Amino acid sequence: MGFLSKLLTAGEGRQVKKYEATVSRINALEPDMEQLSDEELRALTARFRERIANGEEADALLPEAFAAVREASKRTLGMRHFDVQLIGGMALDAGQIAEMKTGEGKTLVSTLAGYLNALGGSNVHIVTVNDYLAKRDSEWMGEVYKFMGMTVGLIQNGMPPADKIPAYQADVTYGTNSEFGFDYLRDNMVTRADRRVQRGHHFAIVDEVDSILIDEARTPLIISGAGSQAADTYRKFARVMPGLVEGTDFEMDEAKRTITATETGLVKIENRLGIDDLYNDPSGQLPNHLQQALKAQFLFHRDKDYVVVSKEVKIVDEFTGRIMEGRRWSEGLHQAIEAKEHVNVKEENQTLATITLQNYFRLYDKLSGMTGTAMTEDSEFRQIYNLPVTAIPPNKPVIRKDENDLIYRTVDAKYIAVANDVKRRHDAGQPCLIGTVSIENSERLSRLLDKRGIPHETLNAKNHEREAGIIAQAGRVGAVTIATNMAGRGTDILLGGNPSIMAGDMLVQQGFDPERDPASPLTEEEVEAGVKPAPTAEQRALALKQAKAITAREHDKVIEAGGLCVIGTERHESRRIDNQLRGRSGRQGDPGSTQFYLSLEDDLMRLFGGDRMDRIAAMMAKSDPDENMPIQASLVSKSIESAQRQVETMNFAARKNVLEYDDVMNLQRKAIYEERNAILDGKDMTERIPEIARDCVEAVVDANCPDRTPSDDWDVKAVDRWMAEMDGRSDFHVAEIDHEDDPDAVIDAATDALLAVFDEKRDLLGEGAMSNLEAQVMLRIIDTRWMAHLSDMDYLKTGIGLRAFGQRDPLVEYKNEAHRAFGEMTSGMYETFLRTLLRLQIVPQEAPQVDEGRDVLQGNVSYSSPEAVLEDSSATTSQRVQAAAQASQGVPQVPVAAAPRPASTGKPATFVKDRNDPYAMAKPNDPCPCGSGKKFKKCHGRNR
Repeated sequence: MGFLSKLLTAGEGRQVKKYEATVSRINALEPDMEQLSDEELRALTARFRERIANGEEADALLPEAFAAVREASKRTLGMRHFDVQLIGGMALDAGQIAEMKTGEGKTLVSTLAGYLNALGGSNVHIVTVNDYLAKRDSEWMGEVYKFMGMTVGLIQNGMPPADKIPAYQADVTYGTNSEFGFDYLRDNMVTRADRRVQRGHHFAIVDEVDSILIDEARTPLIISGAGSQAADTYRKFARVMPGLVEGTDFEMDEAKRTITATETGLVKIENRLGIDDLYNDPSGQLPNHLQQALKAQFLFHRDKDYVVVSKEVKIVDEFTGRIMEGRRWSEGLHQAIEAKEHVNVKEENQTLATITLQNYFRLYDKLSGMTGTAMTEDSEFRQIYNLPVTAIPPNKPVIRKDENDLIYRTVDAKYIAVANDVKRRHDAGQPCLIGTVSIENSERLSRLLDKRGIPHETLNAKNHEREAGIIAQAGRVGAVTIATNMAGRGTDILLGGNPSIMAGDMLVQQGFDPERDPASPLTEEEVEAGVKPAPTAEQRALALKQAKAITAREHDKVIEAGGLCVIGTERHESRRIDNQLRGRSGRQGDPGSTQFYLSLEDDLMRLFGGDRMDRIAAMMAKSDPDENMPIQASLVSKSIESAQRQVETMNFAARKNVLEYDDVMNLQRKAIYEERNAILDGKDMTERIPEIARDCVEAVVDANCPDRTPSDDWDVKAVDRWMAEMDGRSDFHVAEIDHEDDPDAVIDAATDALLAVFDEKRDLLGEGAMSNLEAQVMLRIIDTRWMAHLSDMDYLKTGIGLRAFGQRDPLVEYKNEAHRAFGEMTSGMYETFLRTLLRLQIVPQEAPQVDEGRDVLQGNVSYSSPEAVLEDSSATTSQRVQAAAQASQGVPQVPVAAAPRPASTGKPATFVKDRNDPYAMAKPNDPCPCGSGKKFKKCHGRNR
């Protein structure tokens, strides 16, 4: 830990002692809680809420609330919170990160702070790293909340929005970080207020906080839509890549993941593509195609950075080894890799909405987290999230033995040594968990173990569905499990095996489906289809009893063999990931050991070790020519730690750089989303129409009819053209106005003319429909301009780094350009809004007899209801306008009075003019009844 972090955490010991004093108060309440009946214990929730409503601070309730939750946990789960878990709960409630060793029960700790912070009625979000853990924890810990009279919601990927609304309305909501973030973005894209699913951001508890807020922070959340298609171009570039030679045709830096074509390579590529000058492309897209094709071919590798599953390229998370479902690389990189792998190249996407995880989680009023390894990143947590890290002491002392690293000269020698070590431990009955950094390495080691006849499980992105089950049984006698370094986070490895999962496996072997609800008997069709029935309660209990007997016997054997041995086959770029792997062994005072096997050819050593590694390699070759002999040298260990610190610094700089650029967009995003939500919540745009009209007119008149300038020098035609463009008419002329060289008179006349047109539209459509129409038009304009702005900012960010060659700070330049672009985006927004309203053609139509299943609007796309049109962001403005009118009044507004349909004659419907309505009786060439002096067809009859 750096000097700054040590200084900042100097008072941590005193804070823990303060928490320990509160623990004593909680323990003193335990006898009283035990005396309460279930109903009396549950009734405490209503009493707590009443006290908060009367002004009492939630923190004052902490001892009683924690004591109540502990008692509820004992009665529902059979688990009593340890004293250190109570301390962890206090750290979470204080808005801190609780660093608790693996196996200390962080999942149970979250119920304490979650319950206390939900008492005030605000929402509590508990964030996990994947859908499996979110579902498991919501069902498992949900028993505690439900016992105390609280509701629990679950958010899953692909869940319909209608199901998410009640989940977010619950007191406590479980979900993944990406799904919470995407729902926030989707909420700011809806066109109706009741389509929003979230209800604010009060308190979040982030499980595995280092994985979510550090490891995934470089990848922003992006919602995109269909854009331009250029599949052929990607394929053409992919075909010419394999023949290029590093050093001759391109220069590459693997550490920084940069690659550029040389002049020689550029000529070769242009000749193969049949292009004279690639950089003379009018669209400016070909250089980007070149860059992404080079990256795809030489920097991104199959079964390491991505996998190909069912002819689809899927990203592999470099930290967890899991497939990142639904994620795609941006700027055309994903398409370039698809072309390289000869799979279907999906169309490029246009960014519709985006936010970084850093800025999303900074939306919360209070943020907290828990993990086994956070102290090495304490400085970043404080700087970015204002989250201090508190180390919570373990419930039992750690007795795990961490061996010194064994370093080999070559990778081959290293893996042979690992396989031999695993063979020895397996024969002795000691379970082994082997951590690798890539799919390629895990499969290489798997082949070595197969040759030695060692049965084992291999867990990587290709079979991640079985992750929890494989990891949970990694502590059985002689079990050998190969996994990526971070696999199985959130699942405990119990020595001897997990009895509940073992019982489930037993029931499956007996022909049952343990996941099926016993209250749902099989139908005849399901029986014929071979669907497995649910086991009875007695069968479940018997299987669990048998499993517990087996795991108890194996537990003792594993203890005798030395506990779980964790073997690392390579140092990760981050020390924190290595510590996380070590922490899988030695939970709750269990025995265990850890051993890292390294080689001088490992990526970390090769890319970041520098000249020192070359000297060490030479020294090893000179002192002992046998490459199978390892060394344990402090010089090598220091070099490894130095390389890891170097990479950690680079990664922090990259994450901070992403955040600095997104901070600029974040201010603009907040402004746009606040305006959007104000409109959705009923902001009255009608009241602003006169102000908007006058502002727009003033801008045009000031530019063309300057004050204190003779009217002969005015550009009145420009004003006339602008007015005709605004309202779709040509009957306004500055020359016909008695202005006496006063621009204000022109402004007044032009404003009145625009407002008169607006009033006509409003009178024809009706107040309610007009208000709905204004909201829909404004939302559409905001969304369209914001999407275009995001696209412009993406292009700007791509090339802004080149400004550094001109001795200008790219970030400062980006801020200036972004500010200017945002001003341009918003400046014409209200003028476009007014123009759209004034030029809308309101078509008289008879109220249709809408049958169920009949389309209410016709166009290129058919819709089943007005609401469906409003929810479709691709619907045209005219479609959305008509839908707005229908949605607000139930049926389309009919400006011309229509006679009722004859009920029995079968004759077609006819329109009957109202003789008391002068407008209805006027002929097209008659003077308009309004007295304007214009012909009716040029005035009020224009839209009839």
